Amino acid sequence: MRRPKMKSFLQGLNADETSRVLRDLLDDDPELLKKAYDIALKVASDVDADRIMDDVFCRLDSLELDALSGRSGRTRYGYVEPTDAAWEIFEETLDPFIVEMKKNQQRMLLSTAKAYCIGIVKGLRRYGEDSMSDFSQWVTDAPGEYIDTVVEEWKKGDPSSEDISEVMDIVIGGRT
Repeated sequence: MRRPKMKSFLQGLNADETSRVLRDLLDDDPELLKKAYDIALKVASDVDADRIMDDVFCRLDSLELDALSGRSGRTRYGYVEPTDAAWEIFEETLDPFIVEMKKNQQRMLLSTAKAYCIGIVKGLRRYGEDSMSDFSQWVTDAPGEYIDTVVEEWKKGDPSSEDISEVMDIVIGGRT
């Protein structure tokens, strides 16, 4: 039986197969486990607050009124105010970023969680100041209110006083 070339064969594995191979390798080799851990820590910590800011802004700025019209008005359960529906859509769009921030806190990647917090705050501020979308007119107060929410959620991860000061400088500095 002819064997395929190693590198191309391994690159052709699907995600599940790759995961199984990696798990078996790490179970068998403590040195490889430490090396994989170091690489994983580096990858998980490679977070840029400005990239997160751009992602938050772009996702919020891409919200369209069509989404609002499909969730507001008369429903079989009563009437949903358009403003309430808009806030709900806004929250749902922002939620994955907050979840990621909390996940990093739970993993004890506190500098990564802080980068998420800063990126979300800057993205919200940018959306509140720069968005010209029709949707943004329905949530004019949401960015400012959610800045406070994001910071409070981040503080639950017990950041250092220096990190709190740094984040608060960004929050307060942006409001003047």
